Amino acid sequence: MNCLRRCWAEIDLDSIKYNIEQYRGYLKGGTQLLCVVKANCYGHSDKLVVPYLEKLGVKWFAVSNLIEAEHLRALGVDGEIIILGYSPEENADDLIKYNIIQACTEYAYAKKLSDSAKTGKVRLHAAIDTGMTRIGLHGDAASDADEIQKIMALENVTVEGMFTHYAVADCADNESIAYTKAQTEKILAVDEELKKRGVELSCVHFLNSAGGIYHSNEKSALARLGIILYGLYPDPSNPLPFEPKPVMTLKAVISQVKYIEKGTTVSYGRTYTADKRIKLATVTAGYADGFPRALSGKGEVIIKGVRCPIVGRICMDQFMCDVSALDDVQEGDIATLFGSEITADDIAKITGTIGYEVVCGIAERVPRIIV
Repeated sequence: MNCLRRCWAEIDLDSIKYNIEQYRGYLKGGTQLLCVVKANCYGHSDKLVVPYLEKLGVKWFAVSNLIEAEHLRALGVDGEIIILGYSPEENADDLIKYNIIQACTEYAYAKKLSDSAKTGKVRLHAAIDTGMTRIGLHGDAASDADEIQKIMALENVTVEGMFTHYAVADCADNESIAYTKAQTEKILAVDEELKKRGVELSCVHFLNSAGGIYHSNEKSALARLGIILYGLYPDPSNPLPFEPKPVMTLKAVISQVKYIEKGTTVSYGRTYTADKRIKLATVTAGYADGFPRALSGKGEVIIKGVRCPIVGRICMDQFMCDVSALDDVQEGDIATLFGSEITADDIAKITGTIGYEVVCGIAERVPRIIV
């Protein structure tokens, strides 16, 4: 293993391939994949994952900001890259230089980009706020079409498409289903209004990870595949028609094994007291590696196929677990912190968050290794 054998994340490219193949089966018509690779591929490493996605035929990629977009170009990505977040107007020429599509929230922002651009035209996809209430044009179909045409009249921008983002596409209750349907109808109404005026946008898209499965629609040119790509659930309480395979497995080694007697306290704050003689292992990972401190006294890790409870508070770089159930555990053995058996979604449930945050929170100092 070409890394410091302390704490590392294994990235399973076969699982990425499987998740994509399964997901593609639910897309209708000519809908293409737009793989969301922001936040370093949700913590999985863009330099490992994105070149592999290109080998699988992915042509569209979504990022959060210009730094991420430039990094993809530096990796050799020649497909389409769309920034779903904000880019300052002073970076207009960088957007042009790197051939990046920028999400456009309103006319005032588009004008700033146009006024700042000196080397060509900034490519835009207009964001339509259909109910996420985050970014985008938020009038009726006619007023949104008016504003898009106003943007198109600016000198140094070109509007190639428009998109929206679902708020509750991962929810199965009737109210959420109706809300998602209304969001779809609103963006399609804007598209129809533009077509009536002779304006044909080349790329109208609205499906996200959950939308591509539960609300697939051939009128969406792209489906933004995010969390399912990495083998986690948009909403773990809502089953998918296939079982996604987690791509990341977080591992660490045991640095010491010892016995402690009844009444011995463990770690900061002495929050755990042994109620009998137990075998204790110290594992070389902590919250500075992104392993949540909120798992203290609640979580488990897997060692030699056995679930071992975490005892005491998780430290910055280490934590302790009870390995009394194991006869032959020793220094150098591997602990699996999460992966396919204990998933990031499982950890999220214990810590009161979502699987997205768990994988995105794995620290930069943790090496990512292809397996």
